[in-house]
Order: sequence, then structure tokens, then C-alpha cells
Amino acid sequence: MANDIHKLFEAIWNDYITLAPDAEAIHTLFSRENNGIVINDHIALRTFNLPKVSLNKIAQPFIKAGYQAKGEYEFPGRKLFARHFEHSDSKLPKVFISELLVEQLSSKAGTIIAKLVSQVDEKQVKKGSFCHSGRPWDIDLASYDQLLAESEYAAWLAAHGYHANHFTVSINHFAEQTSIKDVNKKLMDAGFTMNESGGLIKGSPNVLLEQSSTVSPAIKVDFADGQRAIPGCFYEFAKRYPMIDGTLYQGFVAASADKIFESTHTQK
Repeated sequence: MANDIHKLFEAIWNDYITLAPDAEAIHTLFSRENNGIVINDHIALRTFNLPKVSLNKIAQPFIKAGYQAKGEYEFPGRKLFARHFEHSDSKLPKVFISELLVEQLSSKAGTIIAKLVSQVDEKQVKKGSFCHSGRPWDIDLASYDQLLAESEYAAWLAAHGYHANHFTVSINHFAEQTSIKDVNKKLMDAGFTMNESGGLIKGSPNVLLEQSSTVSPAIKVDFADGQRAIPGCFYEFAKRYPMIDGTLYQGFVAASADKIFESTHTQK
């Protein structure tokens, strides 16, 4: 089973880099300075809260591999609920899964999403590969635009389907002690565009977690009636701080994650 989960993460990464044009270059940038090793703090997955594709369904391959549910998070402004999962093997990344609360959108948006999910084969959902299988439905541009008007998250998920929307570099595992400020400077000096919503650094040592992220570059996506360039996936960077017992905090900070979600927003 341990080998299976490593294969799953490798498959998720190989899929992710097809939607994240900057990812391999960023990975190389940091691996050069860290003996060729970049440890992944966590990945993030998205879904709708409809029964066929709920958060709990997406989590199954990780749970079967020994992951356990930990923190829960609410994002009322974005109509999202999330949960993160951890494995007893600390070298394995945490898994952060969010789901859109479809019933809180308009009836028109809800109808569009229900139609999309109705195209999903339940047998495929049960496969471990579903979380990186791409878009399991057809969608036209008018439906995408309707969702975009109400929820960037809904539009992104409807357009792309199932992929890790980001991987996260663990700054704590660098060969030499490094600040997140230095990481951000290195990225900007290399020409990468950073998410500045809420500031370049989200969080602080006081909340035991600092995060930053790139902005998703636009990639061309095929729709049922045309093609459009929309945000793909991004890369995140995290530095964790010790709790009172001396162990590193392993949870997430909702206020910071809220701003990280904007890394896949359309640039208006």
C-alpha cells in the first residue's frame, strides 16, 4: 500500500505539471539548492459537495492508504468547506480537499453543476486515479461564464475537472534555514508572478504558518463550443512554526487559505 500511495502522488504530480507551466522550473530552482530534493508540504484538490463526487468520495484513495481526517475549515464568502488529511509517515504530504456548497449558489448555477456531475461515471469515481483524471464532463462557454459570474472556484472546477490545483514546497525541509521572504524574492527575481492578495505572505509566525503562492498562468482549455485561455494550476510555498510542545504545526489557517484560493482567479 505504501508503494501505491507514492505511485498515486507521482501520477498526481505528472498530471499537475501539464496545467502548471511554471511548476517544473520552480521545482528545479529549489532542488538545485537542496541536494536535488524538494519536499512537498501538501497538495490541494477541489470538488462539488454533490453525493457522487463529494469531498468524502475524493478522499477515499488517501484514507485507504492510511490517511486520517484532521482539521476542518469553512469559507463562507466563497461558499466552501474543506478538510485536511494527514498520514503517520510525516514524509508524505498532507492532502487538503475542499468542496463547493452548490446549494448556496443560484438555482441556475446549481442546475449547470448538477448537469455536469450527472455525466460522471460512478465506477470511475471509485478508482484511485479519479482525483487526477481531468474533466469528466462536457461544458460549453456560456455555462462556464455563468459559473464564473458567481464563483471563480466553480468555474475553475467546471473547466478543468479533477487535478491537484497546487503542490506546496516545504520551506522547513530546505537544506539551510530560509525565510519565506527570501523564497518570494528568489521567485520574483526569476520572473514568476506572485499572488499578492492579502500581501505576498499570508499568515505569520503567530498563527504558526506562513504561506505564499504564484499566480496560475493561463492555459488553453477546450470547451464544447470553442477554446479559451483560463487560469491553470499554481505552486505554493509554506513555512511552519513549532507549537508549545515543540512539534511543527500541521494544520491550516482559513484566513490565509482564503487568499490562496485567489491564485486561480481570472485576472480582470
